[in-house]
Amino acid sequence: MFESLTDRLSQVFQRLRGKGFLTQADVDQGLREIREVLLAADVHHAVVAELLARVRERAVGEKLVESLSPAQQLLAIVRQEMAKIMGGEAQKLKLSGKPAVVMLVGPAGGGKTTTAGKLAQYLRKRGRKPLLVSADPERPAAAEQLQTLAQKIGIAFASADQEPPKQVPKILAQAKKDLIDVAILDTPGTPPGLPPPPFLGELLREVKPSDVLLVLDALVGQEAIRLGQAFLPLGLSGIVLTKLDGDARGGAALSLPSRLRLPIVFVGVGERPEDLEPFDPGRMADRILGLGDLSGLVEKLQEAGVAAKAEKILKEGEFTLEDFLAQLEAVRRAGPLGQLLSRLPGFARPEEDEVEKEFKRMKAIIQSMTVEERRNPHIIGASRKRRIAKGSGTTVQEVNRLLAEYEQAKKLLKGLKHGKIQGGKSPFLR
Repeated sequence: MFESLTDRLSQVFQRLRGKGFLTQADVDQGLREIREVLLAADVHHAVVAELLARVRERAVGEKLVESLSPAQQLLAIVRQEMAKIMGGEAQKLKLSGKPAVVMLVGPAGGGKTTTAGKLAQYLRKRGRKPLLVSADPERPAAAEQLQTLAQKIGIAFASADQEPPKQVPKILAQAKKDLIDVAILDTPGTPPGLPPPPFLGELLREVKPSDVLLVLDALVGQEAIRLGQAFLPLGLSGIVLTKLDGDARGGAALSLPSRLRLPIVFVGVGERPEDLEPFDPGRMADRILGLGDLSGLVEKLQEAGVAAKAEKILKEGEFTLEDFLAQLEAVRRAGPLGQLLSRLPGFARPEEDEVEKEFKRMKAIIQSMTVEERRNPHIIGASRKRRIAKGSGTTVQEVNRLLAEYEQAKKLLKGLKHGKIQGGKSPFLR
C-alpha cells in the first residue's frame, strides 16, 4: 500500500534528519520535494497546495518542542495536516432505522458487489444480522453474483432486480419480521461520464437509507474525483475506497475527502471477505509516512485471538520457543503475513512468498531444537546454535536472528496484554 509514495517521502525526511538545524531554506526545499512527490503520486494539485500551505504556516510559526529535532517536528506537522486533509477523524456508519439500510452506489467496475459482501461480513462480526439485497436490474447476472457471494459467506440474500423501487420496500418489511437489522443494497454501476440511473432517486425516496456509500476504485487515482462527482446529487454520506492494497501512489485516498467533501468510511485491502477496514485518517497518514499502524496491527491480532492466547501464556508462566511457534501459527490466521508486517514502522509490504519462506525457516529452526532448548532458550550457546543450524538446513546467523525475534515477541505479548504494542519508530525518526 502506497509503497512508491512512502519510499519517496521517507527519503525526503532522511535527508532532513541529517541536518542538526533546519533553516528556512531547508524547510522550503523539503516542502518543494514533498510537493513533487505528492503530485507524482497523482494527488490533486489543489489538495497539494492546501496541504503545503498549512504545513508552511505551522512550520514557520510553531514553537519547537525540545524533545524533538527540527526534522521530527516538521514530520509531525506534515502527519497532522495530512490526516486533516483526509478527514481528520474516523467516521462510522449511522445505521439508523429498523432495519437500517446501507445503499452502495458508484461507477461500474468499482467493486460494489464485492464490497457489499465484505460489509455484510464486517457487520455480522460486530453483532449485526445483515441482509444482502440485489437492486441491480441492468447488469446481467448481477443478482446471481451477489447470491453466490452471500451463500459463500453465509449471509441472507434477497433479489429486487426487476423494479427495485417497488420490490425493495417489500423486502425490507419482511426483513423486519425476520429480525434483520441491516439491509445492504447493491445497485447498478454506471459507465464513466454518465449519470446514475434515474430509478436510484426514486429508490432513495422510497427506502430512505441511513447511509449512502460511494464505492470507488483507488487505482484510478484522482480520476476518482470526476467519477464520484456524478453521484453527489444522491445525498452521499461517505466513500468506500476499494483495492487500496494495490495502490502504490495514494492519490485517491489523499484527494477524495477534501475534493468531494465526504469522509472515507471504509477501505478494501484485499480479496478475502474479511479485507474491509474502517478508514482512520491519522493511521493512514502514519502508513503513508512510513510510521506504521501499530493500533491496526493489534486489532487484527486481537480479532484472531492472539492477544487472548498471549495473556493466557503470560499468566501461566515463562514464554517459551514452543509458545513462540504457536503464536506464529495464530498470527498467520489473522491474515496474510505480508499485510500484517506492512503495518510495522518502516516496513514496506514484503512479498507473501518470501514471508512464507521465512516462516517455514523459523519453524524448521525451532523444531531442530531439543525440548529443553525450546523451553529454556537461554541455554542455547555457540555449539548448540551450530547443531541447530545444521539440523534445520540454515545458518548460525539465521538461528541468532530467530532468537532475537523471539525476544522481540516477548515484548510484543506484554504490550498486547496491556492493549498496546510498545516501541516502534520509523527509521527516519531515530
